[in-house]
Amino acid sequence: MKPGSTRLREMIASGNIVALPGVYDGLSARAALSVGHNALYMTGAGTSASVLGMPDLGLLQLNDVVRNATMIASLDPTVPVIADADTGFGGGTMNDRTARAYIRAGVAGFHIEDQVQSKRCGALASKQFASREEFLVRIRAAVNARASLESDIVIIARSDCADTLGWDEAIWRVKEGIKIGADVGFIEGIQNRQEAEHVVKSMAPTPMLLPIVAGNPGITLKEAEEIGFKLVIFGCAGFIPASIALQNSYRECLTDGTDKKSCQGVSAKDFYKMVGLESITKIDTEAGSDLYANGV
Repeated sequence: MKPGSTRLREMIASGNIVALPGVYDGLSARAALSVGHNALYMTGAGTSASVLGMPDLGLLQLNDVVRNATMIASLDPTVPVIADADTGFGGGTMNDRTARAYIRAGVAGFHIEDQVQSKRCGALASKQFASREEFLVRIRAAVNARASLESDIVIIARSDCADTLGWDEAIWRVKEGIKIGADVGFIEGIQNRQEAEHVVKSMAPTPMLLPIVAGNPGITLKEAEEIGFKLVIFGCAGFIPASIALQNSYRECLTDGTDKKSCQGVSAKDFYKMVGLESITKIDTEAGSDLYANGV
C-alpha cells in the first residue's frame, strides 16, 4: 500500500483538482468518507473547537493535533489527510518535531504558517506575523526533518499576511518557502476571483491551495480549477453545519421533549453503519470469532 503522502502527490500531479472537506474528529471523517471524498483536511479550527471546546486562538498544542490526525488518518489509510500544523508550534526545533510526528502519524501533508506563536484563525482580524527569517526557519526545519526520515510528506508553505503586509509580501514568503523545499503554496485572505487569479499567476508553476471558508471568496470548486488551483480545502464545511444541527437537535429535546425530528428516521444501527460497523465486525468474523454470528 502506498503511503498517503505518495497518493497525495499523485493526485496533485494528475491534473484534476483535489477537494478536501474539513474534518475534525472521527465522526466528521467517517461522514466525509461515507459520501465519497477521496482526501481529507484536518482543520485546526475544527480541532480546537472539538478537542478543546475553544476558538482557534493558538490554544492547540502539538500533542492535540497529532493525536487527532493519527486517528483520522488511520480510519482509511488509502485516503490522504492534510493536517493543519499552525506555526509548527515553535522555532526550528519544534517544527522538526512537528514534521516527524506527522510523518509517523501517517499524515499525507501539512501546512506551516507565518503568524507569531500567539496566532489566531487566519480568517480573523488583527493578526501579527513572524519575520521572514523566522518563517523560513520553520519551513527549512520541516524540510530537513522530512529528508532525514526519507519521507515524501507534502509540505505546504502558508502565508496569512496578505491583508496586513500586502500581496507582494505574502507571495514573496511563499515563493521563498517553495525554494527551500516546500511543495505547495497557500495564501490566506483571497477575497475574489481577481485576487485568486493574481495569486495563481504570480506563483506559477507552484501548485496552489485555495481555502474556501463558509462560501468565501465566492469561488466554486469548478471555478478554482479553471483558475489553476490544484487543491481546495473546505475548512468550515464540517464544524459549522454540525454545530447548527446539534443546537437544533438539543433545542428540540428542550422544547418538544423528543429528538425524533432531528434524527430524521435514522436508527442507531444505521448510524453505526456509517461509522464502520460492517468493516469492524468483519475483522472479528475473519479471525474465526462467532461474536457477531447472529448479527448486531
